[in-house]
Amino acid sequence: MEVIYSLIPGMMFFGIILVVLLIFSVKKGQYEDMEGSGNRILMDDDDDMMPHPTASSDTAKKIIE
Repeated sequence: MEVIYSLIPGMMFFGIILVVLLIFSVKKGQYEDMEGSGNRILMDDDDDMMPHPTASSDTAKKIIE
């Protein structure tokens, strides 16, 4: 029973710290773009990095470098 006297204030302190961290992250904009990262992986932006078979060898060398 004596353990409860130290656990309750400890958990209240821990809860307050978590609420402060949540408020801080919301104010910093952590949760503004929830779908951006999920959609960004679907965008195929590596086409410019791959040399195309119809490109001349000079163009392919420039792309690789």
